[in-house]
Amino acid sequence: MSWFKAINTNKYIKTGPAITPDLVYWKKLSVPTLVKEFGAIDYIDFSPVEPHYFAVTCSVRVQIYNPITKLVAKNLSRFQSNAYGGCFRKDGRLLVAGDEEGFVKLFDVSSRNVLRFFRGHKAAVHRTFFTEDLLKVASFSDDKTVRLWDIATEKTINSFEGHSDYIRAGSVNPTSPNIILSGGYDNAIKMYDTRTDSAVFSVDHGSPVESLLFLPTGGIFLSAGGTEVKVWDVLAGGKLLARLSQHHKTVTTLKLASNGRRILSGGLDRHVKVYDVATYQQVHNMDFPNSILSLGVAPEDQTLVVGMVDGLVSIQNMEQSDKEVKVEKKRALISSMHVDQVVPESTHGTEAKYNHHLRKFEYSKALDCVMRAYVTHKSPHITVSVLQELIHRKGLHRALAGRNHTSLGTIIRFILKHIGEHRFMRVLTDAAAVLLEVYEDEFDQFTGDIGKLFINLAKALRSEVDLTYDLLELQGALELIIGAASISENRDESIQFTKDTTNIRQSEKAKASSVVSLM
Repeated sequence: MSWFKAINTNKYIKTGPAITPDLVYWKKLSVPTLVKEFGAIDYIDFSPVEPHYFAVTCSVRVQIYNPITKLVAKNLSRFQSNAYGGCFRKDGRLLVAGDEEGFVKLFDVSSRNVLRFFRGHKAAVHRTFFTEDLLKVASFSDDKTVRLWDIATEKTINSFEGHSDYIRAGSVNPTSPNIILSGGYDNAIKMYDTRTDSAVFSVDHGSPVESLLFLPTGGIFLSAGGTEVKVWDVLAGGKLLARLSQHHKTVTTLKLASNGRRILSGGLDRHVKVYDVATYQQVHNMDFPNSILSLGVAPEDQTLVVGMVDGLVSIQNMEQSDKEVKVEKKRALISSMHVDQVVPESTHGTEAKYNHHLRKFEYSKALDCVMRAYVTHKSPHITVSVLQELIHRKGLHRALAGRNHTSLGTIIRFILKHIGEHRFMRVLTDAAAVLLEVYEDEFDQFTGDIGKLFINLAKALRSEVDLTYDLLELQGALELIIGAASISENRDESIQFTKDTTNIRQSEKAKASSVVSLM
């Protein structure tokens, strides 16, 4: 009978997060591999060149990891004190990092040698970046200055002052080598133009600035500090475009992902939030074991690395399912062949046993199928869906009649276990009423455990009825309170309106009398 419609069992599935494309996409990340480092993870940066090694700055070293093996490939340890902000150049050949003593060091990644040693800062340098032209290095220091260094000569090209507290955040414009952004613990964000040797504008974030990030176009930047991420328009002179307030503790790091279409923010609340660049709305959330200080994302989202305050580094690779791999292989095979038309494979779903029995009006067998232990424990929504279908068909009486004590005990235990769940309460209450109605003439024959189960079932139904009455009374009381509050609010508004009108009239009378006296 091809017209038979199978039962919709999904309507009673426990509600969870909405299945969105971002949820599906980020769930492809593998189980985290946790690596323990010697100190808090200050900064993480990926090499733009394959195989996209990533640098982890912590303690007195910069460790360069292989994202495939998740092992340390190289170790840059030419530091006498804590290292900060290890960052790759676009070609992946050089790496620059600051340290606690105020020095900025430039490394050759392949040989691990120090190529340049920039001296000039008087306090710790927490962030360092290469400019867009790859010829200069920008450094941001606790001495409240920002410096631009020439790689060829090791000399300072520009030095910018203006902050009144430590500078712990910075960024360089991805489209212009002359624009530099700095953020300090004085809540200020300043944009500098190296051609004019001065600040272009300054905005107030409202909290100590922990991280700054330019979007790929260079016309918009984001700042993180306190519990907020703010979006600013560069071309409009630092106009505030949006506030992202999804974290409940300090936001410490910002990164771009998905080729610039997604923004990632990490914070001390142990969460990484994912935002859509187009709407600035949160589209996904990830949890981690401890407070997050830094994160990095490889090109094409191949690897996500998160650094935490206790020295843990979480490494996750983006995985493809076997089905996706087969589809890609099939597409590659088809693209290499010359065919006129590709006929898609047709798949036929197997019919569930309870649907088979329902189609044949075998109600008792259908109920037996969904009362098995592996169904009631793992998928109780299927059992409830079949019970509802039997009630609609007026076949539950027939399905429950003539059962032995073992079968009745299984049904009653299932009802007692799940009748308190709001998803199932209405259906199971009706099913319990039908069960009591079917066996009301045989209650005196039930002894032992089955008799106790029937008594417990009657008590459960009575308690659910009492709870319903209590909730209805509470609902009525809340409606009275809300109604009284709205009436009081309207009365206050009318009184205020009357006072304002009276004041206006009195002021007009005073003006008129003053005019008359002058005449």
